[in-house]
Parts: sequence; C-alpha cells; structure tokens
Amino acid sequence: MSAAAVPRTKPPLQKHGLAFWMERVLEECDRVAVEFAADPVHDLRVALRRCRSLADGLMTVDPDPSWKQMKRAGRELFRELGELRDAQVMKEWINRLAGPDDAVASTLLGFLAFREAAHKQQAVRALEQFDRKQWRKWSRALPRRATRIRSGGLIFRHLALERWTEAYELGRRAVRARSPLAWHNLRIGLKRFRYIVENFLPQQHESWIDDLKELQDLLGEVHDLDVLWSTALEMNVFPDGDTRLRWRKRILEERDHRIRRYREKMVGKNSRWQVWRAHLPKGQEIETAAFNRLRLWASLLDPDFSHSRHVARLALEIYDGVFPQREEKHDFPPERMILRLAALLHDVGRSRGEKNHHKAGARMIEKLEPPLGWTRVNMRLLAAVSRYHRGALPRRGQRTFDELPASERQTATKLAAVLRLANAFDEDRSRRIDGLKMIEESGALVILARGYNPWNQTAESIAAARHLLEIVCRRPILVKTLRADRH
Repeated sequence: MSAAAVPRTKPPLQKHGLAFWMERVLEECDRVAVEFAADPVHDLRVALRRCRSLADGLMTVDPDPSWKQMKRAGRELFRELGELRDAQVMKEWINRLAGPDDAVASTLLGFLAFREAAHKQQAVRALEQFDRKQWRKWSRALPRRATRIRSGGLIFRHLALERWTEAYELGRRAVRARSPLAWHNLRIGLKRFRYIVENFLPQQHESWIDDLKELQDLLGEVHDLDVLWSTALEMNVFPDGDTRLRWRKRILEERDHRIRRYREKMVGKNSRWQVWRAHLPKGQEIETAAFNRLRLWASLLDPDFSHSRHVARLALEIYDGVFPQREEKHDFPPERMILRLAALLHDVGRSRGEKNHHKAGARMIEKLEPPLGWTRVNMRLLAAVSRYHRGALPRRGQRTFDELPASERQTATKLAAVLRLANAFDEDRSRRIDGLKMIEESGALVILARGYNPWNQTAESIAAARHLLEIVCRRPILVKTLRADRH
C-alpha cells in the first residue's frame, strides 16, 4: 500500500485535563438519565468531582469568578447523586456480608430499596435543573484559562504541600482518636491531597498513584462500613442481642482489616507520608512558592501588571537606599518581601474599577487564604501597605490601619511610604523614570532619578508623595535628575 493510501487516524483522546472531564460530565449525564444505575451514577460523580477539584486548585491562583460558579453549578447534582450512591453501595456491602436467608439483610435491603427509589426521584430533579448549556460554555472557556497556569511547577508543589500538611494532621488525629468522624475527615483530607497531585503534578502522580488510590479505597470502605452500621442501628433491624453482635463482628472485621492496612503504610518513620513530604518544597522553596502564587494571582487581575512590576523595582531601590540595614534572618516574611509583593499587588483593585481601587484591592488581599508559611496578620500587613500607596495617610481611626497589631503599624507606615513614592515615579505609566540612586546632601536625602523631569505633572505627584517618607525618615527628601556623569 502506498503512503498516500494509508488511512489517516485521529490522535488518541487524552483522558485527563479539565476539557476532558467537563465534556465527560455531559456524556455521563446522558448515561445516568436512563435509569440511574450504580455504575453511571458513580461515573458521573467521579467526573463532577474531577472538575470541582481542578477548580479548587486553579481558583487559588486564578481569581476568575467562573471557577466558583462552575463548582456551585455541579454541587447540588453531586450531593443528590451522593445520597443515591450511598444507598447503592450499602446494598452491595449487605450482599457481601450476609449469609443465606439472613433476615436482617432482607430487612435492610427492603429499606434501602425504598430509600434508593426516593433518592432517584431527587436525583432526577437535580439532573433536570443542571444547566448543561452553561456547563458547555464553561467547558470551552475555562480550559483556555487553565492553560495559562503551568502544571508541575513550584506553585502546585506548594499547594500540594498545603494539602499534605492538612491531611497529615488529620491522619495523626484519626490514629489517636480512632472515631468514625476522625477517619472520615482523614478520607476527605487525603482526597484533597490526591486530587492536587493527580491533576497538577504529573511526575509525582506517576510514582504515587498506586498508594494514593489504595489508601483512598481503604478509607472509603471504612466510611461505607461505618455508614452501614449507623443505618442498621437507626432502623433497629436486629431482633436480638446475638444477631446484633454477629453483624457488629462482621462489620468490625472488615473495617479493622482496612485500618490495619492503612497503618502498615502510613504509621512510622518510613510511612508514605514521609515519602511524599520528601518530594515537596522545603525551606526557601516554600517562601519562593508562596511569593510566586501571590504574584501570579495579581498578574491575572491587574490590567497593567507591567506598571506594577516597574513600581516594585523602584520601591526596592528606594528601600535599599533609605533603609540599608540587613534584616534579621528569623523575620518571615521579611519587610523587603512584603514591600515587593505590596507593589506587585497594589493595583489589583483596578479590576473592579478605577474609583477607590486602592481600598478595593486591600479588601481583596485580606480575603485571600494565606499561602502556607503566611498568617492572617501577614496578609493584613500586605493589604495595608498596598492600600496606602495613594489616598489618605495611614493613621488611627481607619479600619485597615486599626486592625493591624500595634507592632505592625510602624512597619506598614514605613513600607507604604516607600511604595507611595515609587508609585508616583511612574504615575503616568510611561516607565520613563527607570533608575534611582540615593545620596546624602547637607542633611537631606537626595533621590537621583534617571528620566526625571522637574517640570511635568509627574514631578508634582512625586513632590506630594514624598511627604510620608519624610515623616518616617525625619528628614527632608529631594528629588533630582540623575545625570549621565553620575551613573
């Protein structure tokens, strides 16, 4: 056969990624609508969960509201299918656990058949209300946004470390408390960790997937058995104490077997917890990743992020020239990092409109969940420095300033003074002033600015903006043109 006669084949469909799973949701909706059988119900829940978990990861760095809207759209359908799925799974467990002619099993199966029928009706209504047209629109728009954020990088390794930290603590509690609720919470925490790895860390996923899947299955079955036992007690299906004891023994044997298997893998110095932790960020990487997450978030909001990057560079030049002392190594985040981030984030409020954008931006920063390594106090300080890059001077009686701990108010004023002046140097957004140098001259601090023109509107803004820094430094500040012979 000639080369020209060889039939052309389509490339194989990649069975991963947001586009695949969003399309899969629509396909599974058609399958499940036939009779809401166990396998299609399970498959639709898996597809919805994948989409929701991808949104969870992406919305930590991408502020587009469509992520939250997509999650909310699938929530009711996911919940109703979950009630139906629980009834179906319990029927499967009863058939596995019960002996022939078991009266308790017959009673439970009859009750669950009634419950399954009721949940099917609720699931039918939820499926009818699910807006497939809107979902299809998101299935085209959101995957395009997702391609802007590179998977496998430090930001998602940092996010995985956050999920690992939460799940690890839940694991410690479960092993100590050994209560159904503690094991259920661990199941959820481990699931959140697994989904970040599965969706955003392909290299780690390839190595860890077998363990993660086995652990998720073990904890899921422990939860199923706990739900089955509580349902049997709720229905009061046991005719006598011996029957109750016999069923309890069967369930505990199955449950304890799975918990022993979990402990074999997850307790001790060589547990999978430690294997995973060894491949996630440490030390300086954690600080860098937290910084990169916040910078990426700002870049997706700020309509002129190149201006903010320029202001950040000027702010660091002012800070290093005015406050040259080295910071203590134990201070985290250091002042210089707070200043740089505040400069990069100072215009995110412009995504909501120009009016009072400095206040809107501060509120947006405050609402962010602190990345691992940061605290709420750190985020309030970052918001305050950003908020005072323009407008009123920081003082008592203002909410943003008053909510800071007393120990942070001086730092906020100092860094805001630097940012306010740096922003004024690029007030016209021309990047014309592109370098600063500080010198002492007759008791005054002189800032030599390359590209500075004392006769334009920007010079007036600079003259007003330097006032706060003069208060902080307790000396006059002059701005002059940096001539070529003084470079």
